[in-house]
Amino acid sequence: MDKQDVIRFFDAQASRWDGDMIRLDSVISTILDGAGIAPGKAVLDVACGTGVLFPDYLRRGVEALTAIDISPEMVKIARQKCPQAEVLCGDVETAIFDRQFDCIMVYNAFPHFPDPENLIRVLAGLLKPGGTLTVAHGMSRAEIDRHHKGAASKVSVGLMHEDQLAAIFEKYLTVTIKISNDRMYQVTGSK
Repeated sequence: MDKQDVIRFFDAQASRWDGDMIRLDSVISTILDGAGIAPGKAVLDVACGTGVLFPDYLRRGVEALTAIDISPEMVKIARQKCPQAEVLCGDVETAIFDRQFDCIMVYNAFPHFPDPENLIRVLAGLLKPGGTLTVAHGMSRAEIDRHHKGAASKVSVGLMHEDQLAAIFEKYLTVTIKISNDRMYQVTGSK
C-alpha cells in the first residue's frame, strides 16, 4: 500500500466523510469508556479524519486534544470543526511529538496502516506511564472487511483478528480489553 494513494483516496473522500459516517453512540461510548477517555486526560487521535470523535472527547472533558491525519483535506475539515484541538497533518509513524499522551485512539483507521506492528510500537512509545492505546472500529471485523473490498481495497489491508492484534499489543503493553462482535471491534492496552 502506497501512502500517496492513501492521501489521494482520503482527500477525495473528505467533503462527504461526515455525511457517510455510520455512528452508533452506544458503541462509541463503550469504546471511549474502555479507552479511558475522561476529564483531565491528554488524548492523541490517530488518523482522525474529519474529527468525528472530537465532540465526544470534549464532552468527556479531556484536558488536551491532539490529532493527526495524513490527508490534508481531512485535516482542513477537522481544524474547522474544532479550533481548540491541535490538528496536525502528517504521518504519525514519522511525526515528532513534544509530549506523551494519556490516551491514544485509532478509530476506524487501523486497516489503512500497512505495518501494524510498527504502528503499535510507535504509539506505545508516545504513551505516558499508565496510559492506554486503543484500536477500535464502530463495526464488526466482517463489516469493516466488506466495506474495504470496493474502492478502498487499494488503501487498506484486512482487519486482523483481535487475537493477532492483542499479540502485537502484548509486546509493548498489557492488553486490558479485547472485543470483536457484531457491533464493534476494540483492542486496548495500557502501559
